[in-house]
Amino acid sequence: MNIRYGFPARDMHVIGVTGTNGKTTTSFMIHRMLVEAGYDVALMSTVANGVGHDITPQAQHMTTVSSPELLKKIRQFKKQGAKWLVLETTSHALAQHRIWGVPYEIAVMTNVTHEHLDYHRTFENYVHAKAQLFRIANRHGRRFGVVNADDPSAPVFTDAVSRSVSYGVKKGDIKAANIRLTAEGSTYEVKAGEDSFEVSCRIPGEFNVYNSLATVAVGRELGLTIDQIQNGINALEGVEGRMATVDAGQSFSVIVDFAHTPDSFERLLGDLRRATKGKLVVMFGSAGRRDESKRAIQGEIAGKYADEVVVTEEDDRDVDGNMIMNQIAEGAEKAGKTREKDLFLILDRSEAIQFAVSRASSADDAVVLLGKGHEKTIERADGEHPWDEVAEVKKALTSSR
Repeated sequence: MNIRYGFPARDMHVIGVTGTNGKTTTSFMIHRMLVEAGYDVALMSTVANGVGHDITPQAQHMTTVSSPELLKKIRQFKKQGAKWLVLETTSHALAQHRIWGVPYEIAVMTNVTHEHLDYHRTFENYVHAKAQLFRIANRHGRRFGVVNADDPSAPVFTDAVSRSVSYGVKKGDIKAANIRLTAEGSTYEVKAGEDSFEVSCRIPGEFNVYNSLATVAVGRELGLTIDQIQNGINALEGVEGRMATVDAGQSFSVIVDFAHTPDSFERLLGDLRRATKGKLVVMFGSAGRRDESKRAIQGEIAGKYADEVVVTEEDDRDVDGNMIMNQIAEGAEKAGKTREKDLFLILDRSEAIQFAVSRASSADDAVVLLGKGHEKTIERADGEHPWDEVAEVKKALTSSR
């Protein structure tokens, strides 16, 4: 394929971002930081792709697209003047060699937690697939890695590349201190060697402190000034479907997020529980033909943090949606939830959204809808159907007045 498309990534500087959670937001942050610093840089992610400020939505249910489409896009970006590329890279793409011929020179790891074991079979295989990005980067250009020091799998990634820098909240070469979390984002102090400076991230959640720290690490490797790093991170107001707030004039908070793994549930719902003074209502499902073992785990996590849990469909495909919901419900019941009291199973996602928003009333309440985020279709047994989570939420909020 590279021969057919003329090895389009050759002579480009490619930054790859991999991990279970945070890939998309980190990719957006790095891209925006480089754009603000004057770099000619393209972005390819789960949510969108493009060059510079000209970023357009990506509708496919796939992060790293097929090899022909990937190479075609890179060739297009190169013709548009891109000299750099930030490429969100999945374990599937690495295991299937979809990115063969792409000369990554900086590899970024956000974290590695329970996900995609339906494909990789074991966690060790999953980690090995992720680390392949660092092995590829070790053959090109800078041969540099950025690793989350607080992740237990960190040594696998640092061992796979000649040079690396680690980041974290608990440990790392680059650390965040004096973290102040708010509903609008976070502010913290970066400590890196003898350097110390403040960073403001406009996307809420402690997990986005980690994502922005990874961005700081990339900026420092590329020789950006402190001002360029600070301005670049602060310039990103949000990412579609990632901690996106929906305001249709209601008194309570409504948040849409793509979270669909146990780790992302734990991080996001933990933050929201601490930030929510009133009732916390959580709605989600679990995709069919994907890792079944995480369903009860996610149900238990939601049951632990939420006052009420609403279980629904999420790309059930040809799998019995009621079976999926019951698997999730078993976990929520383990956390103390009771059906038809504070645990509700509603298969149709539109109806579930309508019900979820109806459960909140106070300005201190929050409703969080997980799993679909930015995606523009929902997959059922009869195929794909158009879907827009934010539009569905706004419709429900408007009709409930």
